[in-house]
Amino acid sequence: MTRRSTSRLTTLQAARSTDPLRRRRFLGAALATVTAVVLAACSGGSSAGTGGAPASPSDTAAPVTLQWWTGQSSDAQKTLDGLAKEFTALHPNVTIEASSGAPTTDELLQKLTAGFASDTYPDISYAFGSWATQLGESGKTLDLTEKVKDPAVAWEQFPESARLTASPGGKVLGVPAIVDNLALIYNPELFEAAGVAEPTADWTWDDFRAAAKAISDPAKNIYGTAYSVSGSEDTTWHFWPLLWQRGGDVLTADEKKSAFNSQAGVDSLELLRAMAVDDKSVYLDQTDEKYGPLFADGRIGMIISGPWQLYDLVQKKTPYKVQVLPGVNGNHQTVSGPDVWVLYDHGDANKAYWSFELVKWLTSPEVDVRWNLAQGNLPLRSSAASTPEFAQYVKEYPGGDVMFANLQNATKPRPTVSGYVGLSRYVGEAIAKTLQGAATPQQALDEAAKKADVALAGG
Repeated sequence: MTRRSTSRLTTLQAARSTDPLRRRRFLGAALATVTAVVLAACSGGSSAGTGGAPASPSDTAAPVTLQWWTGQSSDAQKTLDGLAKEFTALHPNVTIEASSGAPTTDELLQKLTAGFASDTYPDISYAFGSWATQLGESGKTLDLTEKVKDPAVAWEQFPESARLTASPGGKVLGVPAIVDNLALIYNPELFEAAGVAEPTADWTWDDFRAAAKAISDPAKNIYGTAYSVSGSEDTTWHFWPLLWQRGGDVLTADEKKSAFNSQAGVDSLELLRAMAVDDKSVYLDQTDEKYGPLFADGRIGMIISGPWQLYDLVQKKTPYKVQVLPGVNGNHQTVSGPDVWVLYDHGDANKAYWSFELVKWLTSPEVDVRWNLAQGNLPLRSSAASTPEFAQYVKEYPGGDVMFANLQNATKPRPTVSGYVGLSRYVGEAIAKTLQGAATPQQALDEAAKKADVALAGG
């Protein structure tokens, strides 16, 4: 979830723009407003879509027009336009009206919720995984739970975290569109210069801390690692793997209250605090936008980032290698930020049938490698590992194979509950305060938990 070149991987970048790429940057305040709109759309508006399971069409050969909001722009949109033409050539009765849907991916949710109120929403749209619960609560999504049981869908080939994200409350509302995860990216030349052994798959967070301290050279403005203190989702989701590895969780089992201020959470934040405040080995990025370029320029020894980062590193010819995250007692769990193709209910069996056929085809092994790999993303399915396209991807983006295998360490999804946007903001602020020496881990997380509980309760 961090940033990508504006010329490629545009969606991932938007998605982490704060979410980093959020990579996809998803704006907390704006989404909080949108959440209220979604809930309003649930209780009012048109009855065109009821959010049910798709009925069987009486005539699948009848002409049908699908509106597809892709959330993409630039090269990515051109690729999808080409795939849409290919699909309609295979199925002449289908017309696809494909567009980005909104000026930026971040604005797509607002456009969708406005469409729910006026019956102008599409048949298919791109959606950040963090939107899944809000979209499901709209009552406008199709229930694909039975559809994905078809062996032809090969649902089990999608990463577990992506399947769970697409199934808020146990109801499948879409099919994974993009998968990713956080891994450790490091500069081997800085390790060699500092006389530090390179990371291994058995590294612990103590190893990580020691290496960061050894690599840091204030006289040369070189830092061992970096962390976002913008308070955004980029700040927050980097924290979840540390929490999970120690046995903690974001929410209570019923998902009604926060649980991140446990001892596991405090210990995780204390590690980061000690590195930033005591060791001074962490570059604190106030914007989310600087640590990637600084790593690419050889000023930071290690960053925790995802596949979207590789494009810029390859373009700049930065020396780098990729390893799984450091772990706790052999647990190297990571976090994934999967996005989803969501399908919507218009009370039209033909639209529902062909919408699912389109995303099933788009995410099929043979087509996905032509879409996601062409954009520098990881393939969606485990079966892609043996394809020549994936071999070429790894050749072009070294370390992509490590990140693909690392999907197996993404065993928990980020919460998709309605209050997550507020919770994320409060946790991000707590981390930022602590890393800048303005609070202790326990104080900061307890304060965040009180505010997060209000958000989770709908406040």
